[in-house]
Amino acid sequence: MSRSHIPMTPANSEIALPPIAHARFGIGEIVRHRMFDFRGVIFDIDPIFANSDEWYDAIPEDIRPKKDQPFYHLLAENMESSYIAYVSQQNLIPDDSDEPVDHPAIRGLFSDYADGRYTLRPQHRH
Repeated sequence: MSRSHIPMTPANSEIALPPIAHARFGIGEIVRHRMFDFRGVIFDIDPIFANSDEWYDAIPEDIRPKKDQPFYHLLAENMESSYIAYVSQQNLIPDDSDEPVDHPAIRGLFSDYADGRYTLRPQHRH
């Protein structure tokens, strides 16, 4: 037997993969933060945490979410302003207001608003 051929044994035949968390919300859906007073429309989803360690460490430890869950990019708004937010799945709930989100970037990403959600614009590439 050559050194380049390693027989498969029960010990090395399976690779342990981390559990996959499924996204509860979809792109175009309007959601609300569970603890803070803001809402937004989802424009991107990371299957697990994909921001900087500095950003993560700035969250107070007692409310810091686990990294092994979907994180959502939101075009967000509160009473004072509009901005982009990055929020863990555990901190989002559906928004049942049936009101559109007032964010200046919506027209660039979404085409229509109906039945409480936005339709993503098709991408045109040259």
